[in-house]
Amino acid sequence: MKLRFPVRVLSVSLLLYIPGLISGDPLSPDAKADRVLVLKKERQLLLLSGGRTLKTYAISLGGDPVGPKRREGDHKTPEGVYVLDRRNPRSRFYKSIHISYPGPQDVERARQAAVSPGGEIMIHGLPNGYGWVRSAHRLNDWTDGCIAVTNAEMDEIWQAVRDGTPIEIRP
Repeated sequence: MKLRFPVRVLSVSLLLYIPGLISGDPLSPDAKADRVLVLKKERQLLLLSGGRTLKTYAISLGGDPVGPKRREGDHKTPEGVYVLDRRNPRSRFYKSIHISYPGPQDVERARQAAVSPGGEIMIHGLPNGYGWVRSAHRLNDWTDGCIAVTNAEMDEIWQAVRDGTPIEIRP
């Protein structure tokens, strides 16, 4: 898999101080989410508990984010209801939590189109070694279909969600 991460070193350090690019108050370490909601158009990931929003994160998506994922390599982030089913503390990115894509409907749609549905869709932090970019990564959608947050935000999400937590990804 080719890494599509934007490396724009010039002025990145200045961008880190633009209002709106810096994350808000930290999530309480004892906060637990029972659901995750991703709003692709708004570029937001919400951690929810009992219908209440615990925290909202600004995100980056796949490099071609409009529309649902249809096949491997289309750089789209899936849409639908899935489960956060496993985690990897030693991924190519700063921690990753796997999304159960492709689901049965995704597999069937891909089969009918005679393509691979793809897989390995994650919520993850920044590529290892690029944590210094912090929130400036949000200036572009750069993943292969994953949902990216800063490393500090990934630590919060990692702590707040358990394996088995449902995730809904909306257009």
